[in-house]
Amino acid sequence: MKESSDQITFFAKTNSRGREMPFGIKRKDRVRHMYVIGKTGMGKSTLLENMAIQDIRNGEGVAFIDPHGATAERLLEYVPKERVKDVLYFAPFDMEHPIAFNVMEDVGYDKRHLVVSGLLAAFRKIWVDAWSARMEYILSNTLLALLEYPGSTLLDVNRMLINKNFRKKVVENITDPIVKDFWEQEFATYTDRYTQEATPAIQNKVGQFTSNPLIRNIVGQPKSSFDIRKIMDERKILIINLSKGRVGEVNATLLGSMLVTKIYLAAMSRADASIQVMEGLPSFYFYVDEFQTFANQSFADILSEARKYKLNLIIAHQYVEQMEEEVRDAVFGNVGTTIAFRVGPFDAEVLETIFKPQFSATDLVNLGFAQVYLTLMIDGVGSPPFSATTLPPFDLPGERYPREVMESSRGLFSKPRGMVEEAIKKWNESDPPSALVPKPRKDYVRHDAPKAPPTSVAPTPPTTPILHKPAEIKHAEAKVMGEQIAREHKMAQSQGAEPLRHSPYNPPFDRTQGKPPLDGIQSLREALERIKKAPATDLKETLNKIAPEAREPDTHKSVGLPEKVLREMLAVDEENIS
Repeated sequence: MKESSDQITFFAKTNSRGREMPFGIKRKDRVRHMYVIGKTGMGKSTLLENMAIQDIRNGEGVAFIDPHGATAERLLEYVPKERVKDVLYFAPFDMEHPIAFNVMEDVGYDKRHLVVSGLLAAFRKIWVDAWSARMEYILSNTLLALLEYPGSTLLDVNRMLINKNFRKKVVENITDPIVKDFWEQEFATYTDRYTQEATPAIQNKVGQFTSNPLIRNIVGQPKSSFDIRKIMDERKILIINLSKGRVGEVNATLLGSMLVTKIYLAAMSRADASIQVMEGLPSFYFYVDEFQTFANQSFADILSEARKYKLNLIIAHQYVEQMEEEVRDAVFGNVGTTIAFRVGPFDAEVLETIFKPQFSATDLVNLGFAQVYLTLMIDGVGSPPFSATTLPPFDLPGERYPREVMESSRGLFSKPRGMVEEAIKKWNESDPPSALVPKPRKDYVRHDAPKAPPTSVAPTPPTTPILHKPAEIKHAEAKVMGEQIAREHKMAQSQGAEPLRHSPYNPPFDRTQGKPPLDGIQSLREALERIKKAPATDLKETLNKIAPEAREPDTHKSVGLPEKVLREMLAVDEENIS
């Protein structure tokens, strides 16, 4: 199907001489991405929904990640009969029909660091209070090793750490000299007891994710049941329902982050195509509501690079502070079209730099429901800011096929739960195969090799017995922290140091940086005693109490889009967008 660069996707209407005129964005201008911001309940999801419906009706390739679930379910109502078999409806809570998704499958050498960084970023975001340099160092090397072992999944992370026979086979298969050196020269020198001190934190974090059958049956299948590159090239539809109420917030965050990374990798794989082939590849539209939930390095890379590979983003969220600095810079530096619904005072100050002199911060905080200010990309040039009202939800079609879509998706992309669980059980109980022939690659140059942790977390004589139960592990970790801090305190006192001021979770003092403050050591000891005595289930609550973290009528101003632009470039009869 030949793409028309002037095809318009409509999303709003504006006033011109007293008449409301609908307008939208041309296909060729969507390559610069769209950014939507506004408070909850202002109409962001409806705007994304209306655009996605038009893409589906127009035969486009679409991926939509919905962390709430309502829009994902509503989109099924708008799938025309001729596109029923084009849809992959990814709903993790459909536990009787798990879809296979292995983020570690078939990742090229030059892309492995993207998968690892995406997973680490997701874990770090979720367990920020309990994350450490040592955890990241060991986990990153574990993931890099498993990415070279065909058939491995996230379930193998803990297996790699506790099963010596499996670890031996994986290490034999490693071709990256830096990663291989870690396992053969460093990890192999850890005593059994030290290993049992260093790895439980990783096992605990990863285990929370992989022990849930809802997630395990998805990420534990070695072969993914869908190919995202094929979905993109064949204009298929990927609707991802990550309803936090049904999937769980942690599970939704991790799954969403992995899917974002794989979609980016699929787009990057188009770089292998010749110029002639690339010109014939279709554009693919990637919608992400509440995108900060899944934002990682991949988002920054997509915004700066993916337009070359015809991956076009439409992202929405509630306020600027939700974005990490790197992602925020990528958004404001690369997005072509910015749409602002009502925002809070802080965001208004930030966005005023985009919309002035036409609109002030006061105008931005006083927008009504469905009212927006925007700068629109028109023929590759950003328009002056103007006001508009977004279109209401489209009427439901007379003939709807949501049940047919779900049944088709299950038949094409899922397996029965019992079959999946039996296969995972056999894989976990089986002996690992002999070393496999690695895929050839051109060189061993690495710019992403994990750095060794600070010297303050170097191996120390083990102080805890072999542990297996989560409760024992949690109590042991608290005990180790207390003993480590006590050792630092004793040495600091001998050097005439000041009292210590830090929480039990802060890293041990690095003596190369000067003398440590040691205030409140008695209260710190008491705090650690309370941790050790507290039930395992109350550990997090106890820590929060000990060291709490220190962490907001319509006067809408209207400025219309120039009539000439509307008439010559965007204006159409209203019947064309119904």
